[in-house]
Amino acid sequence: MIKRSNRVAIAIVGAAAFTLAGCREEQVDAAAYPNLQSCLDDASRGGIFSAQDCETSFAQAQTLHVEAAPRYDALEVCEEQHGAGACGSEATATQGGSGSIFMPLLAGYLMGNMLGGRAGMSAAQPLYKSSDGRFTNATRSSTFSSNSGSAKLNTSQFTRPAATVGKTPMTRATASSRGGFGSSGKGRTGFGG
Repeated sequence: MIKRSNRVAIAIVGAAAFTLAGCREEQVDAAAYPNLQSCLDDASRGGIFSAQDCETSFAQAQTLHVEAAPRYDALEVCEEQHGAGACGSEATATQGGSGSIFMPLLAGYLMGNMLGGRAGMSAAQPLYKSSDGRFTNATRSSTFSSNSGSAKLNTSQFTRPAATVGKTPMTRATASSRGGFGSSGKGRTGFGG
């Protein structure tokens, strides 16, 4: 009888350890770049990503930018959230959008080594300047001190942002009620060289 109880206890302890390990969020190698050329330069020096990774992720970040960038009804509201000179019209950014809707300019991109991919996950995220001079991704899940460098990041940093194209743009009141675009980030992360 004792042998069976020991086996059951060991199985329960093993299952509990497996469950706890499964609750921890996976971390991946990630890097942020202000533009495609800086990523290509890093790849040529033996960085963690290849030139092909750079090009694919940059294209993905640009696509997400067009689909999911925050949109505002006035240039002033956009610049209150992202800083002076950090916004442009949707028509300019998307080549076909409205000239009366404004969105932040792409200030870089974040990429992770999501080999194999996951449903709802993306290997790249656009980065936007926030009014305090930091950078945030389109999902507003984190604020970064820089738009260049590398770090280990949780896979949640690459969750696909909700589409904003075709939706009502934020007004000053809506942006205020949400606490501003960049201020609701859950975590602050810095990138080291």
